[in-house]
Amino acid sequence: MPVPAPLPSPDALAKARLLVAPSLDGGLVRDLERITGRDAAPLESVPPPSDAPLLCVGETLPDALRTNRLLWFHSVNAGTDPLFAGGPWPGSALLTRTVGRMGERIAQYVLAWMLAECQSVPEFTALHDRAHWERLPSELVVGQTAVIYGTGRIGAAVGRLLGACGVRTVGVARTTRFGPAPGTARVVPGFDRVIGAAEDGEALSGARWVISTLPLTGATEGFFGAARFAAVRGATFVNVGRGATVDMGALEAGLRDSRVRRAVLDVLPREPAAPGDPVWRLPRTVITAHSSGITTDEDVSTDFSACWEAVTAGRRPELTVDPGRGY
Repeated sequence: MPVPAPLPSPDALAKARLLVAPSLDGGLVRDLERITGRDAAPLESVPPPSDAPLLCVGETLPDALRTNRLLWFHSVNAGTDPLFAGGPWPGSALLTRTVGRMGERIAQYVLAWMLAECQSVPEFTALHDRAHWERLPSELVVGQTAVIYGTGRIGAAVGRLLGACGVRTVGVARTTRFGPAPGTARVVPGFDRVIGAAEDGEALSGARWVISTLPLTGATEGFFGAARFAAVRGATFVNVGRGATVDMGALEAGLRDSRVRRAVLDVLPREPAAPGDPVWRLPRTVITAHSSGITTDEDVSTDFSACWEAVTAGRRPELTVDPGRGY
């Protein structure tokens, strides 16, 4: 098992230079300066001309800063895969992330599309465009099953909201290593039941909705492939995690043979999708522009402040990322 990076010592933290991404809003930068009690400098590809430890806040880490000078990096995003894609992570550096109210936003996005489908909103919209009056049936979400991949903060937020609407929620841990023992169940807030990914076939066959909140790691790339979509029996697939966790060819096959009823994709393997990208021609599919869980400056400020408070008190922040696992 990977050994977590040590917490920054008070002495090192006191000496650390604060570097912030140039893309950050001025108000957010002032918040970060207030929290840390120091002035900020731009986070750029050229390291500052000193030997001081570095405390960085941004989206990506320049190669020149992937050194033992990096004390702590706080990601302004929940997904940290772009940081790992840039090269090996400095083993001694603490990595934290921003989640904020993203779980609430994503949960409401998921529920909105589920309710729209149950109330035939796409079909009524098409009828309206044709000025055609026709009664269409509605469907209740109560008592139906949603299988939610990812049992962390975001997946649990989705599960809690759906559960409050009477939906039965089955959480799926990313691997059996981090999930329950085969054939057993355990109670996790937000889920009626949690299973391991290796035992998800039966759950998929009984699902009305399959929802992914998975991050992109070596273990999750192409996770939703032909075998999983073949196990689906008329469920709608909603992806609010990462686009590259889905084999798009396998999803298209599932849509065309109607094993997958519909697809709602907030994320894609390649973003933004060009007008000629085949994804726009997938049947019964809606694509949104990676907008289900937009992070606000308030989210960044609040989460960084909580991490700062924990570190200065000698506690590991709850928003710490394990580079060995990728989340």
